[in-house]
Amino acid sequence: MAGRPLRVLFVASECAPWVKTGGLADVVAALPPALAAEGLDVRVCLPFYRSIRREVGEAPACATVLGALVREALLPSGIRTYLIDAPWLFGRDGGPYQDDEGRDWPDNARRFGLFARIAATLASDETPLLWRPDVFHGHDWQAGLGPLWLKTALPGAAPSVMTIHNLAFQGLFAPEMVDALHLPPEVFAVEGAEFYGRLSFLKAGLHYADLLTTVSPTYAREIQEEAQGCGLHGLLTRRRDQLVGIVNGIDDRAWNPASDPLIRARYDRDRLAAKGIDKEAVQRRFELAVDPARPLFGLVGRLTWQKGIDLVAEVGDRLAGVGGQLVVLGTGERGLEDALRTLASRHRGAVAVRIGFDEGLAHEIEAGADAFLMPSRFEPCGLNQMYSQRYGTPPVARATGGLADTIRGVDPGGCEGSGFLFGEPTGGALWEAIERVLASYRNPSCWTRIMREGMGRDFSWTASARRYHALYDTLVAGP
Repeated sequence: MAGRPLRVLFVASECAPWVKTGGLADVVAALPPALAAEGLDVRVCLPFYRSIRREVGEAPACATVLGALVREALLPSGIRTYLIDAPWLFGRDGGPYQDDEGRDWPDNARRFGLFARIAATLASDETPLLWRPDVFHGHDWQAGLGPLWLKTALPGAAPSVMTIHNLAFQGLFAPEMVDALHLPPEVFAVEGAEFYGRLSFLKAGLHYADLLTTVSPTYAREIQEEAQGCGLHGLLTRRRDQLVGIVNGIDDRAWNPASDPLIRARYDRDRLAAKGIDKEAVQRRFELAVDPARPLFGLVGRLTWQKGIDLVAEVGDRLAGVGGQLVVLGTGERGLEDALRTLASRHRGAVAVRIGFDEGLAHEIEAGADAFLMPSRFEPCGLNQMYSQRYGTPPVARATGGLADTIRGVDPGGCEGSGFLFGEPTGGALWEAIERVLASYRNPSCWTRIMREGMGRDFSWTASARRYHALYDTLVAGP
């Protein structure tokens, strides 16, 4: 390795802008360029979904591994990407994990089992590529079997890092998949990949990887406790000396109100008046009453119990009753979608709900809202609270995971801070936080101070990339 940059292979199931279902895609798109700016040679390994084929066409093949072609393409950032082309597994319409009806693909174990095995092969002496990584960096359960293969079967294997983006998604499959995937039988054990009688891809990664990371220091502590450990708190507690929490950054070029092409008017912390133009644009687009004095709350994301969307539905009537407005953009659990639609039908002009996702609308809401709701029951890191602060839209969030690490809470009656935090995951606690927002909003000088503090914070990937760089150096240096 002397005389050349450290080589790192990112292994993940999604990467923006090619395929995205959540924040994982943003991380995999943004962290490699930040590491490259630190002097590392980083490449990304992804399944070659049909949706990616539509984006890049027939990317040139550079190798064949286990019957699948390994193709090469460049991300818009310039990062080189290896695309695992197994059309019998990935060449289908629908999402990366589910069909168009929202049902999990029945062969997900085979799909991501082969994907992780091929990616691990690329990080070993068996790679057919001229480029071999010094570090294998897997992300979430879809990459979880990679560290297992590197530890148990592949010669000259690179050391591995496994990052937990959300512990609740574990990749659990029937025990018969151990044989079907040709895994060494001894790995199906409590001290291995077995989880209450099932094969756990995520547990495999957490057990066999050399180092573990997750996406905020608070979440790293929370997942060692039973309440948020999802049954893996014992393993994570035993591995706490190899577990590090590193807060995600954001792409501060794409999320910059001073240059954002997706919003009506550009502004910065010294030119805040134009934000009112964005607010009016959102009110008109979503058919809300156009009134600059009414506080407008935004919410963009998955409409799920984890995200505390039931709490939003619970306080929605009260919010509309005191003159507030709410605009929601997202998809999720049918019952919560219906509850929000019903809320909107009761309060036309005050509440608007758009089921679906649109990147442009997400930017418009971040810019046009006065405050942003994130009442998550748990939140490993979260990105929207950082986007919101960047756009002068103070977040209203539960003090958990990365929300607690990235928001400086405003004290009751105070004007110092960048957002509003609350503790218990209840409608009452959320409403108390909203009341504090309304009190601050009615004091323009106080509200401006809160907006400006959030806009002045540094959420770039630079600091995170430096911490990962140091982690890789430690891993490659050995004991």
